[in-house]
Amino acid sequence: MNRATFYSPQAGRVIDAPRQTRARFAIGDVVRHRNHDFRGVVFDIDPVFANSEEWYQSIPVDVRPSREQPYYHLLAESGDSSYVAYVSQQNLLEDGEAGPVEHPSLDQLFEEYDSGRYRLRLGLTH
Repeated sequence: MNRATFYSPQAGRVIDAPRQTRARFAIGDVVRHRNHDFRGVVFDIDPVFANSEEWYQSIPVDVRPSREQPYYHLLAESGDSSYVAYVSQQNLLEDGEAGPVEHPSLDQLFEEYDSGRYRLRLGLTH
Protein backbone atom coordinates (compact mmCIF):
# COMPACT_ATOMS: atom_id res chain seq x y z
CA MET A 1 0.00 0.00 0.00
CA ASN A 2 1.72 3.14 -1.21
CA ARG A 3 -1.33 5.39 -0.60
CA ALA A 4 -2.94 6.77 2.53
CA THR A 5 -5.96 8.94 3.29
CA PHE A 6 -6.57 11.94 5.52
CA TYR A 7 -9.50 14.24 6.14
CA SER A 8 -9.10 17.81 4.91
CA PRO A 9 -11.40 20.32 6.63
CA GLN A 10 -10.56 22.85 3.93
CA ALA A 11 -11.76 20.48 1.19
CA GLY A 12 -14.52 19.00 3.34
CA ARG A 13 -13.62 15.48 2.27
CA VAL A 14 -11.16 12.61 2.60
CA ILE A 15 -8.04 13.03 0.48
CA ASP A 16 -6.07 10.17 -1.08
CA ALA A 17 -2.30 10.80 -1.03
CA PRO A 18 0.98 8.94 -1.51
CA ARG A 19 2.50 7.66 1.75
CA GLN A 20 5.70 9.53 0.93
CA THR A 21 6.17 12.82 -0.88
CA ARG A 22 9.12 15.15 -1.27
CA ALA A 23 8.31 18.64 -0.10
CA ARG A 24 10.86 21.13 -1.44
CA PHE A 25 10.08 23.67 1.30
CA ALA A 26 9.62 23.40 5.07
CA ILE A 27 7.50 25.18 7.64
CA GLY A 28 9.11 28.57 8.28
CA ASP A 29 10.70 28.91 4.83
CA VAL A 30 10.26 32.21 2.98
CA VAL A 31 9.12 31.67 -0.61
CA ARG A 32 7.78 33.67 -3.53
CA HIS A 33 5.35 32.82 -6.29
CA ARG A 34 6.94 32.02 -9.62
CA ASN A 35 4.36 33.94 -11.71
CA HIS A 36 2.57 36.36 -9.37
CA ASP A 37 3.99 39.22 -7.33
CA PHE A 38 3.73 37.89 -3.79
CA ARG A 39 5.87 36.14 -1.19
CA GLY A 40 5.17 34.43 2.09
CA VAL A 41 6.11 32.09 4.91
CA VAL A 42 5.13 28.40 4.81
CA PHE A 43 2.95 27.49 7.81
CA ASP A 44 1.47 24.17 6.66
CA ILE A 45 2.00 21.61 3.90
CA ASP A 46 -0.43 19.22 2.22
CA PRO A 47 1.16 16.21 0.48
CA VAL A 48 -1.25 16.67 -2.47
CA PHE A 49 -3.99 19.16 -3.40
CA ALA A 50 -6.43 19.29 -0.47
CA ASN A 51 -8.63 22.29 -1.13
CA SER A 52 -12.15 22.49 -2.57
CA GLU A 53 -12.99 21.33 -6.07
CA GLU A 54 -14.42 24.79 -6.80
CA TRP A 55 -11.08 26.38 -5.88
CA TYR A 56 -9.21 24.00 -8.19
CA GLN A 57 -11.62 24.47 -11.10
CA SER A 58 -11.33 28.27 -10.78
CA ILE A 59 -7.71 28.06 -11.98
CA PRO A 60 -7.51 28.46 -15.78
CA VAL A 61 -6.88 25.08 -17.42
CA ASP A 62 -3.76 26.26 -19.25
CA VAL A 63 -2.00 27.09 -15.95
CA ARG A 64 -3.75 24.63 -13.61
CA PRO A 65 -1.09 22.70 -11.62
CA SER A 66 -1.19 18.96 -11.04
CA ARG A 67 -2.98 17.76 -7.91
CA GLU A 68 -0.22 15.19 -7.25
CA GLN A 69 2.39 17.45 -5.68
CA PRO A 70 2.79 19.21 -2.34
CA TYR A 71 0.66 22.32 -1.75
CA TYR A 72 1.74 24.99 0.72
CA HIS A 73 -0.27 27.24 3.04
CA LEU A 74 1.44 30.63 3.20
CA LEU A 75 1.18 33.75 5.32
CA ALA A 76 1.50 35.92 2.22
CA GLU A 77 2.15 39.57 1.43
CA SER A 78 1.78 41.56 -1.76
CA GLY A 79 2.31 45.29 -1.91
CA ASP A 80 0.34 46.63 1.03
CA SER A 81 -1.93 43.61 1.69
CA SER A 82 -1.55 40.45 3.76
CA TYR A 83 -3.52 37.24 3.32
CA VAL A 84 -3.33 33.44 3.40
CA ALA A 85 -2.38 31.75 0.11
CA TYR A 86 -2.52 28.12 -1.06
CA VAL A 87 0.12 27.37 -3.69
CA SER A 88 1.42 24.32 -5.55
CA GLN A 89 5.08 23.37 -5.20
CA GLN A 90 5.75 23.97 -8.91
CA ASN A 91 4.78 27.64 -8.49
CA LEU A 92 7.10 28.47 -5.58
CA LEU A 93 10.72 29.60 -5.42
CA GLU A 94 13.03 30.18 -2.44
CA ASP A 95 13.08 33.81 -1.33
CA GLY A 96 14.80 33.88 2.07
CA GLU A 97 17.55 36.16 0.79
CA ALA A 98 14.99 38.95 0.24
CA GLY A 99 14.54 39.43 3.99
CA PRO A 100 11.64 39.00 6.43
CA VAL A 101 7.96 38.97 5.52
CA GLU A 102 5.54 41.55 6.96
CA HIS A 103 2.37 39.65 7.90
CA PRO A 104 0.24 40.44 10.99
CA SER A 105 -0.14 36.74 11.93
CA LEU A 106 3.58 35.87 11.91
CA ASP A 107 4.03 36.43 15.66
CA GLN A 108 1.26 33.93 16.45
CA LEU A 109 3.13 31.07 14.75
CA PHE A 110 6.79 31.98 14.47
CA GLU A 111 9.71 33.36 16.41
CA GLU A 112 12.45 35.50 14.90
CA TYR A 113 13.61 35.52 11.30
CA ASP A 114 17.10 34.04 10.95
CA SER A 115 19.15 32.91 7.94
CA GLY A 116 16.28 33.19 5.47
CA ARG A 117 13.61 31.42 7.50
CA TYR A 118 11.39 31.65 10.56
CA ARG A 119 11.51 29.29 13.51
CA LEU A 120 8.16 27.83 14.62
CA ARG A 121 7.21 28.82 18.17
CA LEU A 122 8.27 26.11 20.63
CA GLY A 123 4.76 25.58 21.96
CA LEU A 124 3.55 24.70 18.45
CA THR A 125 6.07 21.95 17.66
CA HIS A 126 5.51 18.22 18.24
